[in-house]
Amino acid sequence: MILVIYAHPYPASSRACAALLEALRGRDGLEVRSLYELYPDFDIDGDAERTALERARLVVWLHPFYWYGVPALMKHWFDHVLVKGWAHGEGGAALHGKDCLWVTTTGGGEDAFAPQGRHGHPFEAFEPPIRQTARYCGMNWLAPIAVRGSHQVPAEALREAGRNVRAAIDAWAEAKGA
Repeated sequence: MILVIYAHPYPASSRACAALLEALRGRDGLEVRSLYELYPDFDIDGDAERTALERARLVVWLHPFYWYGVPALMKHWFDHVLVKGWAHGEGGAALHGKDCLWVTTTGGGEDAFAPQGRHGHPFEAFEPPIRQTARYCGMNWLAPIAVRGSHQVPAEALREAGRNVRAAIDAWAEAKGA
């Protein structure tokens, strides 16, 4: 099973994440857990989230890139779901060996993520905390997918990005026999 943990604080105004989700719609063996729909009050049901994670072989973290990391509710989800003794630490092996794919969207384009760009670093410089979260839980980190310039990208380019995400997930499933 493929589990998508989706965290967009303003899904109704999303162009890019909406296009990515649309491309995944109807795929067999895929479940989407929309955190801001499930937990608008931030009161996360850790047991329900851990149960969903236990069923998954691939975990996809899908969200817009916010202040060089994840949106607030996803960080809160990390804190309340990926707990010591379950996801890491002594006895915490529930996620060991599962694959993790980070899919994110950025408002800034390629030029924004350059030494001379407004963020001063390549996009890959912002990956380590998220990658390490997965690795600390014993997960296999897959090459992330970042859709950049989501505010300016034409709708067809966003649909193409969605097809690319879907193709990556389909390729994973084929390789894993899932």
